[in-house]
Amino acid sequence: MSNLFGALGISASGMTAERLRMDVTSDNLANADSTKGADGQPYRRQEVVLQAGGQSFSDVLGNAQAGVQVAGIVSDQAPGRRVYDPGHPDADAQGYVTMPNVDTVTEMTDLITESRSYEANTQAMTTAKELYLKTLDLLR
Repeated sequence: MSNLFGALGISASGMTAERLRMDVTSDNLANADSTKGADGQPYRRQEVVLQAGGQSFSDVLGNAQAGVQVAGIVSDQAPGRRVYDPGHPDADAQGYVTMPNVDTVTEMTDLITESRSYEANTQAMTTAKELYLKTLDLLR
């Protein structure tokens, strides 16, 4: 009986993870043109690393922290693109500016995917709730 509401917890963990991914993607988009951060370097794209909750088959059956968990947020180490703009205050001696390694098309695509995943988890939670309510109605 302890696993009765496990579907709600799994959907909630997915919603939490997708919300964090949307926040990080939004930060990436907001900093797509930031050529100088606190460390003096161009902004580096951030990515959320997720892992499955419940590491063994018995954990999954027992619903021990089932769902998804955030393992961390990492910086993408791909080099930034170089743009010729000799009038830019951050241009080097040759007139090139190192821009962040953020591709706005990729970020927008990720944002759409994350939003749809969030919606899918919301729908799964709603469906589970409706099933629980119907079960309670049957038991009356």
